[in-house]
Amino acid sequence: MLLYIIGLVMSKLFSWYFKPNLLLRILIGLILGSICGIIFQNAQTAISILSPIGELFIRLLKMIVIPVIASTLIVGASSITPAQLGRIGIKTLIYYTITSIFAIIIGLGAGKLFNPGLGLELIADTASEGKTAEAPSMLQILLEIVPTNPIGVISSGQVLPMIFFCLVFGIALAFGRDSDDENIKKSSDTVFYFVDGVSQAMFKIVGWVMQYAPIGVFALIFIVFSKNGATAFGSLASVTATVYVGFALQIALVYCVICALMKLSPLIFLKKARPAFITAFVTRSSGATLPVSIQASQSMGIPKNIYSFGLPVGSTMNMDGTTVYLGVCAIFIANAVGVPLDGSQMLTITMTAVLGAIGTAGVPGAGAIMLLMVLESIGLPVEAGSAVAIAYGMILGIDALLDMGRTALNVVGDITGVATVAKQEKALDKEMWDS
Repeated sequence: MLLYIIGLVMSKLFSWYFKPNLLLRILIGLILGSICGIIFQNAQTAISILSPIGELFIRLLKMIVIPVIASTLIVGASSITPAQLGRIGIKTLIYYTITSIFAIIIGLGAGKLFNPGLGLELIADTASEGKTAEAPSMLQILLEIVPTNPIGVISSGQVLPMIFFCLVFGIALAFGRDSDDENIKKSSDTVFYFVDGVSQAMFKIVGWVMQYAPIGVFALIFIVFSKNGATAFGSLASVTATVYVGFALQIALVYCVICALMKLSPLIFLKKARPAFITAFVTRSSGATLPVSIQASQSMGIPKNIYSFGLPVGSTMNMDGTTVYLGVCAIFIANAVGVPLDGSQMLTITMTAVLGAIGTAGVPGAGAIMLLMVLESIGLPVEAGSAVAIAYGMILGIDALLDMGRTALNVVGDITGVATVAKQEKALDKEMWDS
């Protein structure tokens, strides 16, 4: 009887926990952790109890980051057939690459201008504080992108060479799948479906890990506010404002300027892209917004052969919003732990964000996973109990709010891309555009 009652209570608790939306639960975890941390200042007993709970969350995230990035990059690169990489495809991919570079520059620029997290001075919980790697020269960074041992860099978690190898491998696989030789085609398809199966399995694991996120965020945020008090609120508000300033600058200085250079009215573009922008902001999903993005493209007079390629590819590869977010958050975390970033680390962030954007857009929790990857690449590993892990947990707590803006920016960037290519190809219906 007792076991039955215990089972019933546990069933009710699990039902209560899983019923709300995940992002809502993470936000609740952030708020409760903040309030409890402020109430129980320097509560060493509570901190010692919650530290392993937060550490478990960090370890789970680190467990999935490399296989997620590697598998999705290979699948993403090999999903684009050589036939698609024609004139329109090449122009589209060049556009996405250029705007991603501008996005990370704007993110880093906004971060350096406003310096969110400066003065927060987070303190590690344990002696496991990750040591900052000595920054290599820019030339060394460029050389080390090409790995001498691809399996070794994947197993050791060296981010940039891993990304490079996975992209090259994925492109080679795409050519193999498109080969006229039936044996090459079959073997390439076999490898593709295997890696795709790995990526799908990793999506499931990511989903399971994220179910633990509210508990992990609560533990990490409690520790932050218990040690730092209400001053941490200002830092979170600062990083949120900085990220959204970066989003606004990307639209004004990149997308609107591109429209103007193409002799297209930025005001008309923004008006016609508005439904897709709002839908993306609410749904936080580029894929779910795709039908609305298609409708917006049609209303602009963009032909089907351009938007039918550019928009799906963009929803996977174009992550301007995420790259802005990565730049700002990397600077926030560096400031919070008292490790200012130098020029070579800035370059590393730029290359990691741009290259990493190619295959990870459709992954649940992509922004948080890519941030983990960026931090590893600049010598700020998210070690359990470290100040970096605490700062990372703070960002994760407000990730839902930041995700709304970055998804909306991603979608606007996709539509800008297909409009630009259509204008360059002289295929844009100007009457539809002006109507």
